[in-house]
Amino acid sequence: MEVIIMTVGEKLKEARRGVGFSQEQLAEKLCVSRQAVTKWESDKGMPDIGNLKAIATLLNISIDYLLDNDSNIDKLVIKESINLDDFIKSGRCRCKQDAVVLNKFNDADFIYPLMRKKKLTPIENVLDFITQPGIFDIAYQLKDRNEYYLIEKENQQYFVSVSKEFIETRQLSSKVNPKKFAVGDIEYKKAPYELLKE
Repeated sequence: MEVIIMTVGEKLKEARRGVGFSQEQLAEKLCVSRQAVTKWESDKGMPDIGNLKAIATLLNISIDYLLDNDSNIDKLVIKESINLDDFIKSGRCRCKQDAVVLNKFNDADFIYPLMRKKKLTPIENVLDFITQPGIFDIAYQLKDRNEYYLIEKENQQYFVSVSKEFIETRQLSSKVNPKKFAVGDIEYKKAPYELLKE
């Protein structure tokens, strides 16, 4: 199992995608060129302090998270490669991603599978109402096929996402309520089933 420590550029790219911005959209909001964002995300340059502050605000992350590269786990995203086909859906697991998380965090105090919903802007709310209620959320769900979890272990919380190829773990610096919390423009809430050891 390969463990990947993310660079500043990789963290920036992940956070940008997490809120649904393209490079062009982020560049426009920062009043910089798309090439500047590309350069930052490929670790060929660094945003200045003014842009770092704006990025942190726009992407709902801290400057410390972006810049810190030491081994302090609450400042890092740990991304491990997996083969989803190696895991079997059994017991309380509703999908193979559940099995991945149960295997990885079998000593957790609580494992909360999460449901998610995109928070809409006022314009998106109007368009959603006029066209087809729920269409923006359906489009988001089709775009992001990962499964998400909140893990509680030894008085710490971890936000975990599982794709077909990776399990990504982030230790949260402050506690969230598993019933409902937001990351960027995505709202998460506890799914109606539990994922615990039997």
